[in-house]
Amino acid sequence: MKTIDFSHFIERYIAGEMSEEERIWFERELLGNENLRSEVELRRKTDMVLKNQDVVSLRNKLSQIDKRRREAEVPANKSKRPVYIRYAAIITALAVIGSIALHKGKSPASDELISRYYKSYDPPASQRSAKVGTNADFTLALEFYNTNDYENAARFFSKVVESNPKDMQSVLLNGVSNFEDKKYPEAKMSFTTVIDDNNNLFIETASWYLALCYIKTGENDKAVNQLKKIKDEGGIYSKDAGKILRKLK
Repeated sequence: MKTIDFSHFIERYIAGEMSEEERIWFERELLGNENLRSEVELRRKTDMVLKNQDVVSLRNKLSQIDKRRREAEVPANKSKRPVYIRYAAIITALAVIGSIALHKGKSPASDELISRYYKSYDPPASQRSAKVGTNADFTLALEFYNTNDYENAARFFSKVVESNPKDMQSVLLNGVSNFEDKKYPEAKMSFTTVIDDNNNLFIETASWYLALCYIKTGENDKAVNQLKKIKDEGGIYSKDAGKILRKLK
């Protein structure tokens, strides 16, 4: 039996990205797993340290400058005032620069940016029930997908697509599985296939995921163009596309 890798769940739990059902399941796991509780607490403390390290660094620099200022002060009144003013100006300038740097540091990286607006794709129940039982590979792929084993999910969705290239739901789910598994080139191919087909129910979702792939791979110009299209079309991802656009510009 495959051991559950909780790393992905821990990140989503701390970020508050879990669905209600997922959160209830995870908190039940926490109750009976001391090692998991320790890992969650460690991740939280690590996040706090990382957020505060820039502030600590700036304070240390200011403290060092202030120390040098005090050491440079001389008894003579005429020379003391200029030295104090000069170092005070340096401290003020550094504080301003540090403030700007810290502000810029809050500009979200791709992972942080996506995590704010991203929820894993959940196939509609009607589509799942229509498939299950008619294709063993799809049934197995969906089971892996629903347990967040995206590597195996992609492997079996790929088999479904090989046997039926026109099955756009499986093409999309293959792409989403690869996206979750951080295999972005493969994911982009799947989403582009769905979009180019231009005759299915999954184009909107594929377009959204394609934009996220561009963000993940640092192709910001393509991401902006894709997000503009999504925003202008006014679909279910329109609002989130607009929010991400404001962050990217």
